[in-house]
Amino acid sequence: MDITQTSLVTTSWLSDHLRDPEVVILDGSFKLPGATPLAREDYAARHIPGAVFFDIDAIADHSSPLPHMLPDEKDFACAVESLGVSNDSFVVVYDTAGLMSAGRVWWTFRAFGHEKVAVLDGGMKAWLAEGRPVTSQVETVSPARFTASFDPKVVVTKDDVRTNIDSKARQLIDARSAARFTAMEKEARPGLRSGHVPGSLNLPFNLLTDPDTGKIKSKDEIASLFTSAGLDLSRPVIASCGSGVTACALVLGLHLIGKNDVAVYDGAWTEWAACSDTPVEA
Repeated sequence: MDITQTSLVTTSWLSDHLRDPEVVILDGSFKLPGATPLAREDYAARHIPGAVFFDIDAIADHSSPLPHMLPDEKDFACAVESLGVSNDSFVVVYDTAGLMSAGRVWWTFRAFGHEKVAVLDGGMKAWLAEGRPVTSQVETVSPARFTASFDPKVVVTKDDVRTNIDSKARQLIDARSAARFTAMEKEARPGLRSGHVPGSLNLPFNLLTDPDTGKIKSKDEIASLFTSAGLDLSRPVIASCGSGVTACALVLGLHLIGKNDVAVYDGAWTEWAACSDTPVEA
């Protein structure tokens, strides 16, 4: 198997390729607003040797009032070049939870035409559990050349989602917790209404992984989770969440079972719930 064609790599594979010049390791960890220490501070204290930090909030569209929206091609290319990523690089991304934000980084690279990208199965959680090395050393990065080519089919807008409520052309599945989806729990971001987009389904992203190891479940288990949530795997999908991060874990899960007609609502609940004219169900 050509490893550059897979979207999931094991800790043992990465351990054997830590110093492979064609492999770029990215720590794509992310935390909700107000959580401390910051993800970047966690990285500075401890990361996989050779890894550099991919800041989801920094590599974003800063002209948008919404958090970490996708940047344009030029800004993305410039940002990843500074991390040492070229079009020839095989990118391996992980996060501290296992699969919380690594999927977002994986999806972002693919959105900009780079398919040689994989998530580390189990992330830092599995890496530490297996006693593998970590470091606080500042990594030296050699700038690279990267050309980005954005695929507009991978994202949808608020207007697309609004139209889809009536057309039902695509299924919308929400990666937030069941308590947030059903408005039993308030949103972490202030000023947002609680509930969900009418007609949407719910599959909390954390159910895709083993809670003890952080590793992603088998393909059969993943397929069962989606179908149990009410998803018809023969029909196209929109994935959403709180702010566009954990939705990408669902995109990865669907990709691993061979389903790729999936787009992300990048504005997500942060945009939808802040608008006074968008319908909400609880």
